[in-house]
Amino acid sequence: MYTSRKKGLDRNASCRGGGTHRRARRANIEPRGPDGDEEVDRSMASTLADEMSKMKLEDKAHPYSRAYSGRISIEDVLRAPVEESIGKTITVGGWVKTGREAEKGAILFIALNDGSGPENLQVVVKSNVYDLGDLKSTGTSCVIEGELREPPESAKGQTIELHATRVIACGKCDASTYPIAKKKQTLEFLREKIHLRPRTNTIASIARVRSALAYATHTFFNKNGFLYVHTPCITQSDCEGAGEMFQVTTMLAEAEKPEALESKVKPEDIEAKRAEVSERGDGIRTMKESGAEAKAVKKAVKQLDAVKSELAEMEAASRKIGGLQRTEDGSIDYTDDFFGGKSFLTVSGQLQVETYACALSNVYTFGPTFRAENSNTTRHLAEFWMIEPELAFADLQDDMQCAEDYVKFCCNYLLENCYGDLEFFAKMYDSTCIDRVKAIATTPFGRVTYTEAIELLEKAVADGKKFAYPVSWGIDLATEHERWLAEEHFQKPVIVYNYPKDIKAFYMRLNDDNKTVAAMDVLVPKVGELIGGSQREERLDVLERRMTECELVPEDYGWYMDLRRYGTVTHSGFGLGFERLILLTTGMENIRDVIPYPRWPNNCIS
Repeated sequence: MYTSRKKGLDRNASCRGGGTHRRARRANIEPRGPDGDEEVDRSMASTLADEMSKMKLEDKAHPYSRAYSGRISIEDVLRAPVEESIGKTITVGGWVKTGREAEKGAILFIALNDGSGPENLQVVVKSNVYDLGDLKSTGTSCVIEGELREPPESAKGQTIELHATRVIACGKCDASTYPIAKKKQTLEFLREKIHLRPRTNTIASIARVRSALAYATHTFFNKNGFLYVHTPCITQSDCEGAGEMFQVTTMLAEAEKPEALESKVKPEDIEAKRAEVSERGDGIRTMKESGAEAKAVKKAVKQLDAVKSELAEMEAASRKIGGLQRTEDGSIDYTDDFFGGKSFLTVSGQLQVETYACALSNVYTFGPTFRAENSNTTRHLAEFWMIEPELAFADLQDDMQCAEDYVKFCCNYLLENCYGDLEFFAKMYDSTCIDRVKAIATTPFGRVTYTEAIELLEKAVADGKKFAYPVSWGIDLATEHERWLAEEHFQKPVIVYNYPKDIKAFYMRLNDDNKTVAAMDVLVPKVGELIGGSQREERLDVLERRMTECELVPEDYGWYMDLRRYGTVTHSGFGLGFERLILLTTGMENIRDVIPYPRWPNNCIS
């Protein structure tokens, strides 16, 4: 006889929950809304989820896995009513988390996971069905057909298991060299094995949460009448004005060619050509003074122009230093670059998406952004994703409400669709993450002006609170200040608005006090700043003045100024760092662990 083993919940084990709502999502159920239709949406979700649960297990075969006898996801197997599943023959596929032999090698117990959910399915394989040695190693992939049975009473925590009748496919894994062994691995080590880390429970759960939040994002904005706009990754504008941008150029490829490094013009040749120009110029003056025929003078002038052109080409060639063409002042000449000027990877799609807001009213962009900031903190990446909505006919109050509703919607969506993954994070990383997500989803956000926030911080200091960074009006709030406001004082998300103009971007609307701008930041527990936004400056003259104050050249932003010249409109928007939203909801500490391929200084793996 054999005894089933309860699967432990560690970084290479599983957790339960979230399946019913995930099936509801697959049925295109409307998630909970930010307004008065929450109860309707919840009722619809519950009703359709019940209908999904009544579907026959064999009807849940993946539509694009017919090659393997209609493979069913492990999540669907584990969430199906046990009494209706017992005795059915199904096919599953996945990767072995753990393999344990029993009865002297006659039976193998496999914990199988296919990524559809956080929990594993136990598969029982007998030695007369397949070579157990090929199946037992962690990391092995297999497709198995078998009969669903109820586990013995001694198998605590399990409701169903699969007894294999046929192994359809097996991708063996060499346990002696496989880096992601079943033992506990550090997150730092997993960053070095970036191509294999999705097989761990932590990264798999993050991937599901990330996917759910992306879906929730598109659902929220679509539900509220926003159009999705794709903004460019390559730009010649610096939205933030920080200068920390990755440059895009094809000139270096030319500069690295051996012939580009060779000087084609000798200094003495240039001097000789200059002397020739001077000599010909003197000759023309002499001809004019002596009354030479106009035809002869004209011919001499034409010859002089040709020599001057040759000299200009020689001087330009002499300014090609290190294979890069220079201007007369010594700076690099980008006129021959791919885009005909300096170009960069974008730090934000905001400026571009504004052009669509000023024509289509409510829009948003959701894509990668880049920052060449030499930072190695747990909060910064060189490549990250931003969600940036823009609302026409909307002021700062509308902007703040949209931001609050969006964050709440995302938290509700996770609670309804990824509860099992949240349970995993609560057990393994942050015991407060579920309570935090629930609180954010249901609690109205606080609101306070920047000036009031500074006063609260100054009072805290006076009462004995120690901050590493001093507090005074005009500072850019540090993370410790932001987290104190959200975690200790308000004990919930809080929106700080009306910041000093000197610490904010040029495009933010100047308030009547001429000292502050209509900017806002959403501060949340665990993270600090989650969202930054503002009402945009719609007055052309004020915008030009602010650009000058920020040492920007208005002419370089002519297209942006045109939005104010032709049909200007009150509009607002905000930006949310997608990875920070994942940190907030999962409780993970390092931003490098919540994006599939993290980029930071000196690291660009895969």
